[in-house]
Amino acid sequence: MMNSLKKLLPFAVVGVLSGATTFGAIKYFDNNNGNNGDFSYFHEAKNDAQFAGIGAANGEDFVKAAKVTVPAVVTIKNYQNRTSSNRMSEQDLFDQFFGPFGNPFGDNQQRQKQQQPQKDQQNKPSGLGSGVIISPDGYIISNNHVVAGANKLEVVLSNKKSYIATLVGTDPSTDIALLKIEESGLPYLNFANSDIVEVGQWVLAVGNPLGLNSTVTAGIVSAKGRSIDLLSRNSRTPIESFIQTDAAINPGNSGGALVNTNGDLIGINSAISSNTGYYEGYGFAVPANLAKKVVEDIKKFGLVQRGFLGVGSLDLSDEDQVAAFNASNKSNIKAGSGIYVREVTEKSGAEDAGIRKGDIITKIDNTKIDSFADLSAAIGSKRPGDKVLVTYLRSGKQLTSNVTLKDQKGGTSFRSKADLTVAEKIGGEFQELSERVKTDYGINSGVIARNVTDGGELAKIGIYDNCIIVEINGKPVNSQKDVEKNLQSYKGNVQIKFVDEYGRMYTRGFKMP
Repeated sequence: MMNSLKKLLPFAVVGVLSGATTFGAIKYFDNNNGNNGDFSYFHEAKNDAQFAGIGAANGEDFVKAAKVTVPAVVTIKNYQNRTSSNRMSEQDLFDQFFGPFGNPFGDNQQRQKQQQPQKDQQNKPSGLGSGVIISPDGYIISNNHVVAGANKLEVVLSNKKSYIATLVGTDPSTDIALLKIEESGLPYLNFANSDIVEVGQWVLAVGNPLGLNSTVTAGIVSAKGRSIDLLSRNSRTPIESFIQTDAAINPGNSGGALVNTNGDLIGINSAISSNTGYYEGYGFAVPANLAKKVVEDIKKFGLVQRGFLGVGSLDLSDEDQVAAFNASNKSNIKAGSGIYVREVTEKSGAEDAGIRKGDIITKIDNTKIDSFADLSAAIGSKRPGDKVLVTYLRSGKQLTSNVTLKDQKGGTSFRSKADLTVAEKIGGEFQELSERVKTDYGINSGVIARNVTDGGELAKIGIYDNCIIVEINGKPVNSQKDVEKNLQSYKGNVQIKFVDEYGRMYTRGFKMP
């Protein structure tokens, strides 16, 4: 017993020393306790979870959690059409979230893979990840980057049964995806209230790292409210307030479960911070409260309903950011805690409530706002039309305002897929092409693809930022309006003729969402 205590003492010390930043999230659709309504499978986990102390070294608490969790964690295989124009390869995709892997088997193995016939490669998945069953009827939560670009998604249960999954929807802003398989009576995990998770609490990470199915690792919550500037690569409105853990997480764990010692889901494992691409002690999970809200939105509306405060912000907790702002604006703002309002969006909820440039936001409802990660999570878990109480400082005086959140278009109503613009449906925006570029490429029409969404319809067929779309369904396009006009009410298969950055011409298609 004494030896076990000595071994675990360093982990306890780490738990004491780790810093934490709490964040606010919602309780939504829980009043019926899962007995009826659209979200009956999203049962609220019990809030009487016991935090495992050093006494958990006997393994009993870990065994219980593992027995509950392993059957509900699945392997997800991502199959893609591998073409020369698909810039986002398997290595690229997972490097984003795990850094450069390195190859423990040497370069020769990779060369052998590259030399395999195309037919053989197409029978192999482009990427492997994990997912968590969250309902007995086959809904599965995972990461957006696990399913991105897939032409086919295969789900393999812990009992080796295999299914072809339907992708219900994704949210690049939180790196969350929702899948569905046709089955009933499946084991599943309850969502826990991630707000009550504490730094130093024992947790388990369950997934399929490095191709090793149903792997369980243990650690503690090292910190909360972490922003690692990762999701901005795939979203202009990223929401990062990760739970940090030192439970071992490796490539393949993405989309797997982070659970407490009751086996309740407190997070979805998403990334690690590493110089090698393998575990170095820092793993990050999307908090359960935020993940739950996202999948509820996707299931009910087909897309995420996200409210915005309507302010441009400066994170006062980031000294480098503050220094850069002061230098470029010849100002003397002091670093500290809170969010400095750099600008207020016209006709936004913030403007309506009287918030001004120069105000410092310190609290949203009952949640203290120390950093942008806090603000991002507190607002990102809300929907258009929701009201929040904003506490802020103006000239040293504390003020409060009730703000009604709006969507990016200034509305307060929920949107459905039918309300989406063409750009939102196909995952990209379009910029007019100069006559000089047309001449250089030898084309008579075209628009430049901008802000192409990872995993969107354009990305799936190999179109990325700076590709030139020449024709849609045989008709030339020269502006965003042309694209909208061609596809606004269109249903069926879309044929797109485009030129990549090397001047190569392709014609590929997809079915209009």
